[in-house]
Amino acid sequence: MRWLFLVAVAVTACKGDPDKCEKACRNYAELTYWAQADVEIAAAPAEQREALRKDKLAKFTAQLERGINLCTSQCVSATATSDKQADCMIAAKTADAAKACVSN
Repeated sequence: MRWLFLVAVAVTACKGDPDKCEKACRNYAELTYWAQADVEIAAAPAEQREALRKDKLAKFTAQLERGINLCTSQCVSATATSDKQADCMIAAKTADAAKACVSN
């Protein structure tokens, strides 16, 4: 749930376009969640990895669906006018790249 708060704060530069805001929120959340989850899965014994991945996927999906509307609405109503940050978050391919978008 911590990542959702960070996403909500991070997308303050995404003024206006709900579709762009939702894409930015989803991509940021997915990249940052799985960067951590993949480390945990890789550290688990081989015979437990598939079950752990399924569990992580279920948790991620539930968290995302609970928080995506809040993140998107905060993004749409943000006071900033630049779409650069949202475009950056949408284009990001790694968690580090997504985090760099919000630290600029």
